[in-house]
Amino acid sequence: MAGKLQVGIIGLGKFGLRFGKALVDLGHEVVGVDTDMDRVKMAQNVFTQVYQADAIEKQALEQIGFADMTHVLISVGESIAASAMITMYLKEMGVPSVWVKAINDDHRKLLLKIGVDRVIIPEYMAAKEFAHRLAVPGFIEYLPFDRSMALKELKIKNWAGKTLKDLDLTNKYGIQVIAIRADGSRRFRFIPRADVPLKEDQVLVALGKADVLGQVKP
Repeated sequence: MAGKLQVGIIGLGKFGLRFGKALVDLGHEVVGVDTDMDRVKMAQNVFTQVYQADAIEKQALEQIGFADMTHVLISVGESIAASAMITMYLKEMGVPSVWVKAINDDHRKLLLKIGVDRVIIPEYMAAKEFAHRLAVPGFIEYLPFDRSMALKELKIKNWAGKTLKDLDLTNKYGIQVIAIRADGSRRFRFIPRADVPLKEDQVLVALGKADVLGQVKP
């Protein structure tokens, strides 16, 4: 791991709690804040530190040490005013990266105008991803840092007998092949050689724009 992140999570509902637990499982330090004591107790055995406090008060954020955080997620339910105000406070405190859970597209637009670094609408993201899993064979997942990028499995047919060097996928389509496996096998070979001919029914794992990956005919 390159180094531990220091992440603050404001709002310890289902999304905030699961987000924080995932980060802790990855070895990062997570500080949680909520006004609800039951939620605070639930997070105490999961997060690095947890506080019962009202994040709408800038002084509380300063006392807890949010100015030292590298990232902060705001997940305060349906309160648009609260999420906007807390964002403003965190930006004034110099937090480098502020992510906010939004409830709809209008909320997203408002948050972007006040300087939020990333807006998350979980329902939109999940719906789009499940639609692609249904409609695009081989779709694996979107990448969290860029929702236009995706991983997709490509089963070889038309490309059989050609090498990755012959196909020149990076220059032609902006696609990067990161792994290969035999059809029916779960064992991948990562960073495959570019000079080895591909075989019919081999499966490539490719990284690229989701719309492009859906159009190529391997």
